[in-house]
Amino acid sequence: MDTYQSIKISMLAEEDRPREKLLLKGKSALSDAELIAILIGSGTKSVSAVDLSRFILSKVNNSLAELARLSVKDLQQFKGIGEAKAVTIVSALELGRRRKLQEPAKKDRITSSTEAYHIMIPYLQDEIVENFWVIYLNRNNYVIKKQLISKGGLNATIADPKIIFKYALELMASSMILVHNHPSGSLNPSRQDIALTDRLKLIGQNLDVSVLDHLIFTDSGYFSFADEGKI
Repeated sequence: MDTYQSIKISMLAEEDRPREKLLLKGKSALSDAELIAILIGSGTKSVSAVDLSRFILSKVNNSLAELARLSVKDLQQFKGIGEAKAVTIVSALELGRRRKLQEPAKKDRITSSTEAYHIMIPYLQDEIVENFWVIYLNRNNYVIKKQLISKGGLNATIADPKIIFKYALELMASSMILVHNHPSGSLNPSRQDIALTDRLKLIGQNLDVSVLDHLIFTDSGYFSFADEGKI
């Protein structure tokens, strides 16, 4: 009968033992590739789990944000990644995104376009279709609510003024900031973006609900109508 000999952790190549490294040194000691290697469990006959993870990351510019955009089918294009491993990676990244949404609520006050942009990162980062959100504020610019108005296609979404101002009146909001994302990464406002902003600003003036800004959100930055003097 064959017997298995125990092998000391110190005898293993470090790249082959990310689990043990986590237990010995803590999770913060692991690289992104090592953490992904724990998720996928094993590599192929010729490539370790860590090397496979490094290869996958290299194909997304070593960006976890870009990795989060990949679907199960996208991940399955990598040799050594089957459906189960792909599902595990997608699930782990989605849990990370949801964790941001569930962090203890704090009363945010917005005094700049940068603050508005950062508040919306958990909601719009990695989105592959256009979303239109409104941040409703009280008289002191504290956030009352962040409301998704519509979710559209790759290049457009519908923002119904009736719905936007219905929420504003129900929440007794004094002002609002419009936010929508461009999945393409373009920071240039379209003619439709400009026309909608002007229309909502006019309606807001009539209802005493100021439209303070309109942000075009991308993962790498934003365009502010207010900062550019367009509102």
